[in-house]
Amino acid sequence: MSRDHDWTDHEGDGDTGVEVRHVQPYQAEKAYRCPGCDHEIRAGEGHKVVIPNAAPQDRRHWHTGCWHGEERRAGPSRAR
Repeated sequence: MSRDHDWTDHEGDGDTGVEVRHVQPYQAEKAYRCPGCDHEIRAGEGHKVVIPNAAPQDRRHWHTGCWHGEERRAGPSRAR
């Protein structure tokens, strides 16, 4: 993923937190399955990549709206 025009947020502390990256539509070259709704994120669709600090290999691609809903449900510290 190109780092130009990349938006990255860090939530939580150290190993308990996550890094959230926004993927611009022009950067989205593959289709993924969103864990929030179990629907496809199509190539060319902007979305979020959520990377757990303690397990970066477990990163997941989320629809932006699904991720925002997860943040609201989990609260400010993001439930793990």
